[in-house]
Amino acid sequence: MTVWRLIPPIALMGSLMAAGQVSPAQEADAPAQGISTINVRSTLVVVPALVKTKSGALVYTLTAKDFTLTDNGVEQKLTLEDDAGGQPLALLVVVETGGAGGRQLDNYRTLPAMLDGLLGGVPHKVGVVAFDGHPELVQKFTPHMDRVEIALNNLEAGDPKAATLDALAFAVKVLSVQPPEYRRAILLLSETIDHGSTTTLAEALRAVSDTNTVIYSAAFSSTRSDAKNEAKKFSQPDTPGPPGGCMAKDPEADPNIPENEVAKAFECLNILIPPIRAAKLAILAGIHGLSRNTPETVAHLTGGEYYKFDNVKSLEKDLATISNHIPNRYMLSFHPQSPQSGIHALELSLKDYPDLKVTARSSYWLEPENDGKP
Repeated sequence: MTVWRLIPPIALMGSLMAAGQVSPAQEADAPAQGISTINVRSTLVVVPALVKTKSGALVYTLTAKDFTLTDNGVEQKLTLEDDAGGQPLALLVVVETGGAGGRQLDNYRTLPAMLDGLLGGVPHKVGVVAFDGHPELVQKFTPHMDRVEIALNNLEAGDPKAATLDALAFAVKVLSVQPPEYRRAILLLSETIDHGSTTTLAEALRAVSDTNTVIYSAAFSSTRSDAKNEAKKFSQPDTPGPPGGCMAKDPEADPNIPENEVAKAFECLNILIPPIRAAKLAILAGIHGLSRNTPETVAHLTGGEYYKFDNVKSLEKDLATISNHIPNRYMLSFHPQSPQSGIHALELSLKDYPDLKVTARSSYWLEPENDGKP
C-alpha cells in the first residue's frame, strides 16, 4: 500500500537539491548533526484556522459545517476536533543571542512569566535553544518552569552571526522526538534577517511540516545595512522551474529576486493549471520573503503568527495575543479524496459569514513514501 507523507509546498525546491539523507534522531534531547526527515504515515491533513471579526475579536462558535475547504479545487469533507486546546504542549523557546540579539537579552528577563500565560493550564514541557552562528540546547525539555527561568536568565551574548534557519532546523530535530500526543510549537525570538545559515528555507520547513510544528515569531528589526547586505548573499537554489526554462536567469544578474523577476515568474506560472499555479505562487512568495523577513516567512508558512516588538512592553503584548490564539484555533482536518503526490493548493472559506476573516495554511505537498527507505 502506498503511504503518503505530508510536507510543505516550499519543499518543492528542496526536492530539486542534491541533499544527502541523514539518520533519525538517536536521543530525545541531543539531536544528531543535520536534519532528518520524520515520516508521517498518514493521509490526514490538518488545517488549523483562526477566525476573527473585522474588529479583531475571536469567533469561537463555528462548526465544521460552517467551513468550506477545497484541495486543488476539489471540496473536501472536514472534521473539527472539539477540544484541541486541551492537548499537552511541547514548546521550544528559540532565542537569538548572536549579532543584534545580544542587545535584546534584557527584554527577555520577564519572559518566564509571559510563558505561563502562553502555556495555559494544559500539561506541558518547555525547552530553550540559544543561537548565534550555531544553535545550542541550553535547557532540555522540562515541566519545571524554574529551570526554564534559570536558562533564560543566564543567556549571554554570542558571536556576530544569527543563523536563524540553522537554529530552527536544530529546534525541529529536538521537538521531533517528543510524544505524539503533544502539540509542538516553537517560539522564535530573533531579528528579521538571517545571518550565516547553511540550512535552506526548504530544508527547515520540510522538517517542520513532518513534525507538525507551528512557529510563532516575535522579531525585532535588523538594521537597514544588515538587511541590504544579507539580501545580496541569498542565492536561489530553490527557485522553481528547470534550468533554461521560463524561470531562467542571467548568470550575471543579482541573486536576489528583484521585482521584475517576480513579475516574470508570475507570468511563467500563468501557463499552469489553476490549482498548481496557486500553490507554486505560494512557493514563490516564500522564497521572495526569505531575504526580507525570515521569522515572518517561516511563521506564515507553518500556520503560525508573526509579530514585531521594540521593547519589553510590546513583546508582552505580542505574547499575550499569541497566548489567546493558541488554544482558540479551529483544528480542522480531512483525508484527501485523491492523495496524489505533488503540490496541493488549499482554500478555506466560510459559507455564510462574509464579514468574518479566516486565516489558515494555503498549501501543502504530498510525497509518496520511499519503499526502499528503512
